[in-house]
Formats: sequence, structure tokens, C-alpha cells
Amino acid sequence: MPIYEYRCNGCGHEMELMQRMSDDPMKDCPVCKESKLKKLISAAGFRLKGSGWYETDFKNSKKSSDSGQSGGSCGGGCGYSSLQPL
Repeated sequence: MPIYEYRCNGCGHEMELMQRMSDDPMKDCPVCKESKLKKLISAAGFRLKGSGWYETDFKNSKKSSDSGQSGGSCGGGCGYSSLQPL
């Protein structure tokens, strides 16, 4: 679930809240109880975990001048040949 940031235009209270994308935005501030809470626009923070999500996973460790390398339709240059079966 995404984490959204909110700020109250009444008292200035700021908070983060984990909500579903389909949930309605909060309106009532938990501090001053006024309906002045606004959702802030912020950069999405997420992490891609697991093998296959790192920049170095698909880079070839040694350069080859042999253009006849086997390894799929790309000739091995895209790193396809370095993938391991599940």
C-alpha cells in the first residue's frame, strides 16, 4: 500500500498515512479536528527487491569481440544469455 503525506492548513500538522489507492483522502486533522487536511504531492519512494532488479545484474562482465555469440535473438549483448533458470 502506498504511503501518503498530509498537512493541515489550519494548525500545520504534518503526517504520513498508509492507504489504499482506492481510499478517499483524509479531511479531518487528528490534532485540531478541523477539516483542513490536504494531501501533499511527493516523490514516490519504493524499492525493487530481489534478484534481477539491480543495475549490474544484466551487464556483461567481460567484453567480447565475437559477434557470433549464442544467447537469444540479441546475440548475447543484452545480457539475456546470463539469466539463470528458475
